Amino acid sequence: EDGKLHPVQYMSKKTTPAEEKYSSYELEVLAVVNALRKFRTYLMGNHFKIITDCSAFQRTMDKKDLVTRIARWALLLEEFDYEIVHRSGQRMQHVDALSRYPVAIITSDTLTARLKRAQQEDEYTQSLRSMIRSNSDSDFFDKNEILYKYVDGRELIVVPRDMQTEIIKLAHEKGHFSAAKTEGVVKQEFFIPNLSKQVQNVIVNCVPCILTNKKSGKKDGFLNPIPKEDMPLSTYHVDFIGPLPSTNKKYQHILTIVDAFTKFTWLYPVRSTSAEDALDKLKKKQKTFGNPKRIITDRGSAFTSKAFGDYCTNENIQHFQITTGVPRGNGQVERIHRTLIPVLTKLSIADSTKWFKFVDPLQRILNSTFNRSTQWSPFELLIGVTMRNKEDLHLRDLLMEEMMENCKNRETNYDKMQRKISRRYRRRIKEPTIGNAGMPLATREMT
Repeated sequence: EDGKLHPVQYMSKKTTPAEEKYSSYELEVLAVVNALRKFRTYLMGNHFKIITDCSAFQRTMDKKDLVTRIARWALLLEEFDYEIVHRSGQRMQHVDALSRYPVAIITSDTLTARLKRAQQEDEYTQSLRSMIRSNSDSDFFDKNEILYKYVDGRELIVVPRDMQTEIIKLAHEKGHFSAAKTEGVVKQEFFIPNLSKQVQNVIVNCVPCILTNKKSGKKDGFLNPIPKEDMPLSTYHVDFIGPLPSTNKKYQHILTIVDAFTKFTWLYPVRSTSAEDALDKLKKKQKTFGNPKRIITDRGSAFTSKAFGDYCTNENIQHFQITTGVPRGNGQVERIHRTLIPVLTKLSIADSTKWFKFVDPLQRILNSTFNRSTQWSPFELLIGVTMRNKEDLHLRDLLMEEMMENCKNRETNYDKMQRKISRRYRRRIKEPTIGNAGMPLATREMT
């Protein structure tokens, strides 16, 4: 009637556990799909606009190669006559208002009554009331027997000391917000002196936040290296890599075994990450090299299984498991994987299911290549002679390229850190004053 858009109907839908893992733009597409399904009866046969602040939505719909899920949704959208209109988030604030607006504390009658009684018994608020009587220009004032303070044109209830922590907890537990947001919620209705410090104290002691939030700053716990002997075939690092594209023989993973002392590496293509596959390859290697004294693995299901534990016990092998979420604990095998994955990808780019045929040549080159940390090739340290094999320059170049790239990345990160520390140090230091010849100098003995 007035030429303006008005809501006709609202809809919402809770995401499933699987949908919660979708990326943001996939959720945007899913929201449109659900809306069109809901209002299909009214939209079929009519031209309409989809107005969104997600620029990726339009680009996704224009792509030729879509992932299966998005392609399925795109086919469903083909039924409708629509156009996509992008509108920046600055002009769509009303749409995101519910998710972005801070939750306010609802000052119930019960809470107000408790605040009123607590103010009457609190020395802090009583001293403020005495000040009001002697200073009529004060920002504090009484209203309905409750003490308020004017702050930026708003009337905020002065919270007595005994209830300050409770009010902050009420604000924080509305959504377990950050310190800044919690402080903002409190300031909407209440005045608490030294609010920032008290908010920090509440959040630091909030059990749900402690259990779920990622801790910043220094991490707890010292580095405790796993003891290793300075001899070959004593300690093995073991892990799976994959899943990789399935081959004709149904191989999808590689079991990697690295000797900690010599860095000698065994690569075994396997069909799964089961304990049976891991044990089969360990027993195969055992025929030639015997048993190690210890094996280091992550906490994957294959290595925490009873079968794997029984094998280690029967063979008198110590089994060390690294902490979950700390892959650097098995860093030797992780470094091999960082080199191996890009090389296999490049070699099998024509047919990704053919990676299997490159595993053996890669193992030979890995074990015959000079290692910077040991100053020998793994084969020379283990066997005592240089490996003799047909030179494959292409494979060796690819491996060296990836190894050098990894080293370059580490050096680049190191240089960045040095520059950052240098800048931070120079903020506290000024340029030294250089005196001219003949100037008097004062000296001070260093203690």
